[in-house]
Amino acid sequence: MKKQILHVDVNNAFLSWSAVERLKQGETVDIRTIPAIIGGDEQQRKGVVLAKSNIAKQFGIQTGEPIFFARKKCPNLQVFQGNFRTYYQYSDALYRLLLEYTDKIERFSIDECFLDMTEYIPKGRNIQEIAYEINRRVKEEFGFTVNIGMAENKLLAKMASDFEKPDKVHTLWQEEMETKMWNLPVSELFMVGKRSMPKLQKMGIKTIGDLAKREEKELIKAFGKYGKMIWEYANGIDESPVHYEEEKPKGIGNSITLPSDYANIEKLEEVLIALVEQVTYRLRKHELLANVVNVQMKTNEFKVYSHQRKLDYPTDSTKIIQEMAKKLLQEIYTNVPVRLIGVRVDKLVEKEQRQLSLFENQEDEKQKKIDSVVDKIKEKYGYEAITRAGKMNLNEKIKLKEEKK
Repeated sequence: MKKQILHVDVNNAFLSWSAVERLKQGETVDIRTIPAIIGGDEQQRKGVVLAKSNIAKQFGIQTGEPIFFARKKCPNLQVFQGNFRTYYQYSDALYRLLLEYTDKIERFSIDECFLDMTEYIPKGRNIQEIAYEINRRVKEEFGFTVNIGMAENKLLAKMASDFEKPDKVHTLWQEEMETKMWNLPVSELFMVGKRSMPKLQKMGIKTIGDLAKREEKELIKAFGKYGKMIWEYANGIDESPVHYEEEKPKGIGNSITLPSDYANIEKLEEVLIALVEQVTYRLRKHELLANVVNVQMKTNEFKVYSHQRKLDYPTDSTKIIQEMAKKLLQEIYTNVPVRLIGVRVDKLVEKEQRQLSLFENQEDEKQKKIDSVVDKIKEKYGYEAITRAGKMNLNEKIKLKEEKK
């Protein structure tokens, strides 16, 4: 199967995150709109530019230069100290949002991630739709922007995200390399540094396309292993996987923004079936059991209501969790139009930690067998191969968003 990779890169991360945090604390001026930089402590002679606004950039201010020189270029420059604790909080918030789309995420740095979407694209959707959705949600939910590149490997996805900025989504499939990448200066190829530029220029290599068209042996002779790597990169060759940590989730949930406001509890209960089915399928995939069920809804006036309840015993049963979710919905629903609904399970435990309960009965064992059969069919023929009666055609009407924290 052809890989489908996203590279998500925060635009001007340190300055953007500082700006968003200051606005949250009541500041009225967005430092992204004035001549501003994030810098070290000038008093301790650590005063170098860490990040700069676009306006500061227009004065010729460079990242890494001493603030002393930056002030000479722009006398009304405003300097703000960085706060890495805040930066890690925003980085983690972005990571949690991305986990709603795939479990396979590589945190390449504090402000960029690779996502392997190959096996995580829902039926009826494509990677481009998902990329634009992530781009929009980051802007709406966090207040900063990202560039997103999509391609069939990490190298091309990263190159794509570096195209026009900010707040853009770009593709760079292998068939697009000649028109989108080969005409770029060779200095813009990932891993081509200043030290190798004089030698490349001496060889008459000015563009990425020039490098790609040279004989691989010639590059190896000139640069050794490094020559082989940059020749492969120029030709879009990269087989490195997205490195991710497989860890058990602390909670699993699904939420959906409905195609229109629902003011009918029966229709909302139909949606719950689809939500719970995906939650419990993932529970069983991770071999976990849930102790708590939570239902959340957001009205058309953006008021949020939620309710949770502890189960009698830990379970991964679709039927039991569905029944509890419906009870919780009935308790919080007040006949108002609903634009979003979500289901979440928490207090998860490993199956091995499960203790037999007096509440369990033969009906539970029967349900476990049904769930097991349904799961096996889904794994063999695809998630949409089988569906429960109450969920028929539901996925064509709504788009599910998975959440894992």
